[in-house]
Amino acid sequence: TPVFEELQPLLKVIRNHLNDLTIKKAPKKRRPKNARKKVEPEPATASSSSLPSEDSLGGKAGKIMYSILVGEGLYNTSKNPLSRVPIVIDLHGCTRDEATLILDKNLPIWINTAMRGEYPWIIPVDIICGGGSQILSEVVQHWIRNNRHVANRPKGFV
Repeated sequence: TPVFEELQPLLKVIRNHLNDLTIKKAPKKRRPKNARKKVEPEPATASSSSLPSEDSLGGKAGKIMYSILVGEGLYNTSKNPLSRVPIVIDLHGCTRDEATLILDKNLPIWINTAMRGEYPWIIPVDIICGGGSQILSEVVQHWIRNNRHVANRPKGFV
């Protein structure tokens, strides 16, 4: 490529000239006079008053809603369940035992509904357990793990 080697210095000059024409330097950003000043955090001490109480340890770290699929052959298909509207069940105000009882009572109904539908014989269900101390969230999570007819709904499914 002797032609390219011969033109290389000229092409470099042209490229630099074009870059200078198209690139305009933006002015420096200036902070307003009353910009917030950084506040350094105080060093943490291990006093008993600064530690969270046992009541507040639950926090809001868990999920407030579980989107699940119920039916047969949950792990054998990736087919979307025909854009069905999810069944919504709200467990606000329930105790652990009440929530488990409601879920166990509704599971056979949901399975029958899924089996009466079309392939892939699964239905979407949204279980709302709310914020608070996340006790219901733990109950629902445990219930999902222990039922073979229930699986977390992947993103993109109804």
